[in-house]
Amino acid sequence: MKTVLITGCSSGFGLKTAQYFLDRDWRVIATMRQPRKGGLPPSERLRELALDVTDPESVRQAVQAAGPIDVLVNNAGIGVLSALEGTPMETAREVFETNTLGTVAMTQAVLPQFRQRKAGVIVNVTSSVTLKALPLLSVYTASKAAVNAFTESLALELHPFNVRVRLVLPGRAPETRFGENAQPRMQGGIPEAYAGLAQSVFADWAKSTVVTRAMDVAEAVWRAATDPLCPVRLAAGADAEALAELG
Repeated sequence: MKTVLITGCSSGFGLKTAQYFLDRDWRVIATMRQPRKGGLPPSERLRELALDVTDPESVRQAVQAAGPIDVLVNNAGIGVLSALEGTPMETAREVFETNTLGTVAMTQAVLPQFRQRKAGVIVNVTSSVTLKALPLLSVYTASKAAVNAFTESLALELHPFNVRVRLVLPGRAPETRFGENAQPRMQGGIPEAYAGLAQSVFADWAKSTVVTRAMDVAEAVWRAATDPLCPVRLAAGADAEALAELG
């Protein structure tokens, strides 16, 4: 029986991915900043741990408590939706601390055990906005694009140790809480000069019928974790797959 550690399991992609692995008889270590009951059904194969990927001591404690794992899924992330001109640098740093440096920190923390065993898989979840840029998401896109580059370089670096590194790129997923979770970082709103652009962007999103389901992401993460022959990059969701084909 193998073990997967997944970050950001309170909702959305992380929650669905944790359930997907549980349903396939894996041990699952589901982490989130504040564990809460009711997200996942009780199971002898499930452990829920508190983890803040931006806190080095929290990372250390969680990885130590988890013990040996076979797969790390870096899914924890936060969003911000605004024009760059209206985005405080404090907010930009917060996004990079979680989305980019949090992924780096978790990966670095598990690498010694993977390297010593000459086995292990790291799956990083980013976004299809890195395949086709969208307005009002410049900071978020940059934080995810950095993880793309990190993943592809690390895949080469760890190949001699038989450690696989993969990338899952979801499309737009209305069923997740991206917008709700981004609200605390949008207190200033979108600057008036960009109101027309924002209205146009939101209208386009409302008309879009080709989107990503959380299940699409769970299936892609499963493939990345279990199929040694899958490519480094995996698009997740019909919209993301269409963008990947264009690219």
